[in-house]
Amino acid sequence: MNTQHGQDAQHEHEHEHEHEHEHEHEHEHGHGHERDGQREYLAALAERLRAQGLPADRVEATVADLAAHLEESGAADAEAEFGPVEEFAAQLVPTAGERAPEARGERAETWRWTADTYVDEELLNRFGDEGWEVDRVDALGRFVSHRDVEQPQRWEYRRELVTRGRDGLDERLAPDGWEACGEWVVYAWFKRPKAASIGPAARLATTPPAPAGTRFFSRRFYALLAVLAAAVAVAGFAVASDENDAASGAGFAVGLLAGAAVVVALAWGMSVWRGRPR
Repeated sequence: MNTQHGQDAQHEHEHEHEHEHEHEHEHEHGHGHERDGQREYLAALAERLRAQGLPADRVEATVADLAAHLEESGAADAEAEFGPVEEFAAQLVPTAGERAPEARGERAETWRWTADTYVDEELLNRFGDEGWEVDRVDALGRFVSHRDVEQPQRWEYRRELVTRGRDGLDERLAPDGWEACGEWVVYAWFKRPKAASIGPAARLATTPPAPAGTRFFSRRFYALLAVLAAAVAVAGFAVASDENDAASGAGFAVGLLAGAAVVVALAWGMSVWRGRPR
């Protein structure tokens, strides 16, 4: 009798072990499919960017940035993150009027960069004083900028919160010379040549070299990321423990999702509060 019970327990343990191996294999197989899907998407995107005349070095740099974004964000589905490849390629390639320097006869420099909302206005105006004009904000939230080499001039910028849309905002700012130059998530950015406020002094006799960096994140931004990560972990463990399932993967996953939802809501509230009119 005891022998039979021991054999049954052994068989049950072996079955559970096999099931765990199958689950791990399925998990790894799923991640493999996700990576394959990302590679296929980025390869198709690179092909379309080249077909639309984007220089090879810019195609390579753009695809590398997107791959890094997918890795950092943990996004599994590139198409869900960026949208259909044809539409996304059209967003990334400058329009005919922006295709510098070729279309401008080598008269302009171009530069894409990004910053967090703690420092974006400060940097926009600093770079604006160096002659950089923002044409648009791309799908990744980067400022697509150019600078006229022959006749550089200073630009100034402002950011507005647009949680309820831009109805009437453009018309209200237009009399002072402001025009929209980009919108992303809950913010819209406006620009105007400094000649509107300081006259001929806005013309630049010389310009400094283009900045070497493309990402400008403040210490407060990194501190916020650390706080959010810690809050997600703490909230996740707390919810999992409340469910009396902290030891299981399902309980931990539920806890993390619940914690992340709370933190995202708080981050959204902070973003709206910081961007409110002063």
